[in-house]
Parts: sequence; structure tokens; C-alpha cells
Amino acid sequence: MSGHWLRLFEDTLAPGASRALPARPRVLYVRAGALEARADGSAARVAAGAAWHAAGACEVTAGPAGASVLRWELARGTADAAASGAGVASPPLLEHALDLDPATPYLARCDRVDFAPGGVALPHRHRGGGIRCLLAGTLDVSVGDAPPRRMTPGSAWFESGREPVLAAASPEAPTSFVRVSILPWELRGRSSIVYVDPADAARGRPRQYTVFVDAPIELG
Repeated sequence: MSGHWLRLFEDTLAPGASRALPARPRVLYVRAGALEARADGSAARVAAGAAWHAAGACEVTAGPAGASVLRWELARGTADAAASGAGVASPPLLEHALDLDPATPYLARCDRVDFAPGGVALPHRHRGGGIRCLLAGTLDVSVGDAPPRRMTPGSAWFESGREPVLAAASPEAPTSFVRVSILPWELRGRSSIVYVDPADAARGRPRQYTVFVDAPIELG
């Protein structure tokens, strides 16, 4: 094992509240409200439904309506203590070890997957591990031989990319989730999915991908 952990936190910032974050690869996805993110001498406004990434130390400040943010970080060793107070709460949602090869170049990809009602992703793998979080609808996720798990908004789960996964969305309403995956650099701009049965690539029910971040990372 390389000693790397991918961690997902749920940050809630009161209107105007700020938080400084140490240097490490991270992705922020704003679920509600808005943020101003500052790093490397520049600032960016991140609206609801958008993502931002940085590797250096940064500071984030919530807009006038506050902000609800999903924050992924890739780090070594133990997790930081959950932050609270001064208008900021950051409980951890999920963490998982990743077996990364220090000699291999990697990228961090953040994308959102939107299913039409009744959408399904037939058995497949990915060429890298990542943490997902459901935004809307429901999703029944079967990993390997395990029974399906019902994901509801706020549910987070890890997929290693090695075990086959079957995912079936709510038949009544649109379903969406956002994820951050650590992938080989060679996949930049390319899909990471590998179907157990290659013919299933043309059989899955409708879903749409929105890529927010597809950026190189340095393993610390």
C-alpha cells in the first residue's frame, strides 16, 4: 500500500464564514449556496452545482447565503480532526485507502452522473478508485457479490474499480451523484469505465456525464 487515503467531508459554512485548508490535492463541489476560493494569489467564485480544485494551501469563504460543500482530499496518514465553530462544521462522510504506485502519474477527476428515471449502469468496473455521493433520487448499488445497497441523498460509497458494479436508479424520478476518482494520467479526457460484457456499453439506460475536474496530481 502507498499509504494514501481519499476522504470526503461535508462542509457547512455560515454566511461569510471562512476556512483555511492546508496544501494537498482536493476537490470542492458546492451543493448549495456559493463560495469564493482563493489559492496561489487568485480567487474564483464557485456556484451551486460547480466544482473547484487545488493542491496548494487555500482559503474558502461562503457567500451571503452560506454554502454546503462536498470536499474530497487525497492525503497520507490520519485524517484531520473535524472542524467546527466560527460558522464552519466539517464532519467526515467517508474515507478509504487507495493503493497508488508512486511511479505512476495520476489525475483527479470530478464528475456528476445524471440518470433518467429507470436508468441503469450494467455490470462494469473502473480503472481507478473513488468516492461517490448521491445528490438526488435513489440508487441501488451492487458491488461484486454483495447484496444491493439503497443510496439516498447524502449517502456516500467507495468503488475500488476492481469489483464489478451494477447501479439501478429510481424509476420515478431523476437520480444524480457526484464523485471524485483517482485515475491513471493516460485517461485524461477519456472514460474510465470497462463493461464486464462489452456489448453492454450500448445497452445501458440513459445517463449523462458532466466533468468538472480532470487535473494532474502529485502524490505527497
